[in-house]
Amino acid sequence: MVEVRHQYATVRGHRVFYREAGPREAPTLVLLHGFPSSSRMFRHLIPALADRFHVIAPDHLGFGTSDAPAVDEFTYTFDSLTDITEALLARLGVTRYAVYVQDYGAPIGWRLALRAPDAITAVITQSGNAYEDGFVPDFWKPVWAYAEDPGPRTEPAVRGALSLDAIRWQYLHGVDRPELVDPDTWVADHREVNRPGNDLVQLALFRDYAGNPPLYPQVHAYFRERRVPLLAVWGANDEIFGPDGARAFTRDLPDAEIHLIPGGGHFLLESHLDTVAGYMRGFLTATASPA
Repeated sequence: MVEVRHQYATVRGHRVFYREAGPREAPTLVLLHGFPSSSRMFRHLIPALADRFHVIAPDHLGFGTSDAPAVDEFTYTFDSLTDITEALLARLGVTRYAVYVQDYGAPIGWRLALRAPDAITAVITQSGNAYEDGFVPDFWKPVWAYAEDPGPRTEPAVRGALSLDAIRWQYLHGVDRPELVDPDTWVADHREVNRPGNDLVQLALFRDYAGNPPLYPQVHAYFRERRVPLLAVWGANDEIFGPDGARAFTRDLPDAEIHLIPGGGHFLLESHLDTVAGYMRGFLTATASPA
């Protein structure tokens, strides 16, 4: 049985929770979760990889078990969340690693790569967008509207994303076997993003998300210049980041490995863990280098 260590570190004055498993001398893999989840989304993936890899999965500030300072105590942007992740990895002595990005984890992962391109040995993206092709218009239209003109006219639509029904939908939409998805996932996520004051945290990040697509040209240049090995394993039925977002990686990385999983949705690990882990093990064994 693989031991998963549940730990905290104080980073820039904030308590950050992270899961860690596997031998520290092995190649390192950093798992970056998305909205509205936490490192809990990797609870089954970590043991499937930790026999061969050193795995680290933090909770972003405002999510999971990490601190959730009020919006007047911390500036919630993807730049600032990257600052925290970068500082955590430095504290843990991690200087080279593969990165797995999903949803919100992607803009954090891209910023890490742009700041320290030599640190990234490989990229796994699972519904982690780097191209405008991937945005499903019906889902993103209210987010763009709110970012452009935050206020009482646009806020109710994005506040709806914090509801239990909306979070349940994120887990179940497009999934061919919904009975495999643990209801505890959406119940826990709903509870955590609705802690007192956390609605304002989430609204701040919704507003800031519009700053991510303008960064994409730099990310594409990084792909072309560095030729980083990349695996995209994507739910074919994801209606948030559609499969065109996975296919787009080959535009700048012709050798990217792309897998669209039939019957999979946005939280692919909940229903197709073995498939994803299998692709990852093969990919990482071929590409990852020692920490």
